[in-house]
Amino acid sequence: MNIKVMLADDHILMREGIRQLLEFDGSIEVVDEANDGVECLNKIAKPKADVLLLDINMPKKNGIEVLQEIKDRGIKIKVLILTVHNEIEYLMKAIDIGADGYIMKDSDFAELKRAIETVISGESYIQPSLIPALNKKLLMRDVENDKVDSLTKRELEILVRVTEGMLNKEIATSLDISERTVKNHISNIFKKIDVSDRTQAAVFAIKNDIVKV
Repeated sequence: MNIKVMLADDHILMREGIRQLLEFDGSIEVVDEANDGVECLNKIAKPKADVLLLDINMPKKNGIEVLQEIKDRGIKIKVLILTVHNEIEYLMKAIDIGADGYIMKDSDFAELKRAIETVISGESYIQPSLIPALNKKLLMRDVENDKVDSLTKRELEILVRVTEGMLNKEIATSLDISERTVKNHISNIFKKIDVSDRTQAAVFAIKNDIVKV
């Protein structure tokens, strides 16, 4: 039985090239295509395909948003993310959401077929050339998570207020503590998260979802 594939990419030539590669083999059939994220979601509501090849950068809704909606709706389809090297941050988000595989757009047919067959078998697939960059990002995230975990409940409360632009006196009043205590807490926070000023601390808080923007 042929593996049925849907292509979602806003570049027509890219879709055409991938389709020709896949259909030349004879064991894979392209049954649907989408030019943007909204079209992809409309077509995939009742999927004809077993695997969705999903580009990250698309108009209307990007690949990450499409992937999230697929998961939220419980649509039963394997999702293989198409990416380029400078999209590792997006790829990290795709990992968190639960994509089934990740492959470079400039892959050859053998690599693409291997990825499709791997995700169809129920396993995840990460193209080997992507692993070093992903590992580096994962390591950096682990370090950031350790920094967040090192903060006490009181330090987190103060960091949130610092990020909101409150002065030490205002923080002290809001928490019913002295300004000296606030100052000591802020000094400890800076040491733990390895920053030197309030702006850097605010960036850290936002980046690590301590404060939502």
